[in-house]
Amino acid sequence: MPTIKESGKRALVTGGTGFIGSHLVRRLINEGWKTDLVIPADVPLGGLQDLEPQLGIHWLDGSTEQVCSIVSSSRPDVVFHLASLFLASHDVEQVEPLVRSNVLFGTQIAEAVAKFGPKRLVNTGTSWQHFEGAGYSPVCLYAATKQAFEDLLTYYVEACGLRVVTLKLYDTYGPGDVRPKLLSLLRKAAQTATKLQMSAGEQLIDLVYVDDIVEAFLLAAQRLLDDQVKSSEDYAVGSGEARTLREVVEIYQRITGYKIDVEWGARPYRPREVMVPWTGPTLPGWRCSTSLEEGILRTEGLNGLPRSTSARENL
Repeated sequence: MPTIKESGKRALVTGGTGFIGSHLVRRLINEGWKTDLVIPADVPLGGLQDLEPQLGIHWLDGSTEQVCSIVSSSRPDVVFHLASLFLASHDVEQVEPLVRSNVLFGTQIAEAVAKFGPKRLVNTGTSWQHFEGAGYSPVCLYAATKQAFEDLLTYYVEACGLRVVTLKLYDTYGPGDVRPKLLSLLRKAAQTATKLQMSAGEQLIDLVYVDDIVEAFLLAAQRLLDDQVKSSEDYAVGSGEARTLREVVEIYQRITGYKIDVEWGARPYRPREVMVPWTGPTLPGWRCSTSLEEGILRTEGLNGLPRSTSARENL
């Protein structure tokens, strides 16, 4: 991908304090982008505190007028929209937060970018919008809100000239991931010597290392900057090498040297469990370059060497 280093490009990022967002922000800063963040008032900077002097930070009050003012004043060349509320399943009281985070806030961003900004938006979707490979079939309400926002974007694309690249992500992992995702659950089970209850483990999982995800966001931004996007484009950002849950656990144990007590079949599959991930079009020029084995090594900080028994005992 062509570098935009030292070109003085400006980025506005939502969701920049999240796992993927924080990695993206660091990459943008390293490549010379002037980077602004849009952050809810109750969300701390977290792992980005060391970058605070280099960032433009805008704390949200929730109003559309403020979002428009932020976009207008920050003058970004590209807006990266990663902010969302992820829930694999939801309770009644979570419906409103899901819609507010994934539909309302996204629409405020689209309104601002289309009318007061660069008309270039990199959006974040999910492979879960395509249950059993369907053109559209949401796995859960979270996925449905992602599709709802994409449908709203159609108006801004057709009526306001907004240009959009939506990247539909699969499972992601990498260093510094504090989310209760698979690798962190495996690590915790190994370090605490507790039994881990799982499903039968036959579902296929497509894991993509965070650096490859960030590369896809930058490549999407470059397509927009090069005027290669005339309206809207959707791409799948997957490894293309899905493995069963059982296989992933076996690989993790082999690479790390951890021994994990897994009780297979102790938990039922979720309603609408994704057994085979959706396969969608690939972003031109992008590929997943980090193998699962190499990604686990980097995530666990093992530098290519299996963790020894003594090292495990000292954790």
